[in-house]
Amino acid sequence: MNTRAEPPIDPNRPSAARIADLFLGGTHHFASDRAVAARAIELVPETPAIARANRGFLRRAVKYAAGRGIRQFLDLGSGIPSANNVREAARDVAPDARVVHVDLDPTAVLYARHQLADDPRAAAVHGDLLRPAALLDEPEIRDLLDLDQPVAVLLSSVLHFLPDGPALDAALATYREAATPGSVLAISHVTPGDHTDLTERFTALYNRTETPLTPREPAAVERLFAGWRLVEPGLVYCPQWRPDPEDDEPLSDLALFVTLGGVGEK
Repeated sequence: MNTRAEPPIDPNRPSAARIADLFLGGTHHFASDRAVAARAIELVPETPAIARANRGFLRRAVKYAAGRGIRQFLDLGSGIPSANNVREAARDVAPDARVVHVDLDPTAVLYARHQLADDPRAAAVHGDLLRPAALLDEPEIRDLLDLDQPVAVLLSSVLHFLPDGPALDAALATYREAATPGSVLAISHVTPGDHTDLTERFTALYNRTETPLTPREPAAVERLFAGWRLVEPGLVYCPQWRPDPEDDEPLSDLALFVTLGGVGEK
């Protein structure tokens, strides 16, 4: 059981992790988060469906990695591990899978630590994915993950909260170099697509939170996979990545064509 002090939580500042939890039907949010979420749904009524489609992609990517024999998962920017989370998806295929959830949001870490308290093969770490050297040296990560063996590095709906620049480039390079051949990288990311006007309004809304939004065009998202080989079907909209009959929710064009997803192999 993790005994370190829990990071402080500010309920008055909206949090992307708590807002996402609300969209997915969770209960770990405050009035400040509900206000942003309500405005987001007013702008884009399909927002909860978009969040569920992204979670479906993450579940399928995790099962793909587990099906290739990967038994350890580094979930960066994990958010609050609500329904259909990484641990559940991995253990559907591999009951011995080891999972480390990492997030900068204190609520996500607090909830995950309580949820994982009795699970010796899972941990939650309060850390910044832009500081990979310090993060990979965290005791929970060193204890649970053997980077001499293949690992799944998961960046689901988190990189669009980080601006372009040397810090992001260096962090992605560090994770790539730390991963042994046979590892995989999964990324999902908001893109403007054909809905630039709505994306701009959505971005302005998130810019009022502690996690401003940076949508990227497909070519820019593909560059985030530098050094990894994209597996079929490549970088596509999330519902199109190896669709599963379990993910049969009807989606409007807006919900379908807003988040890109892909998996790369090393």
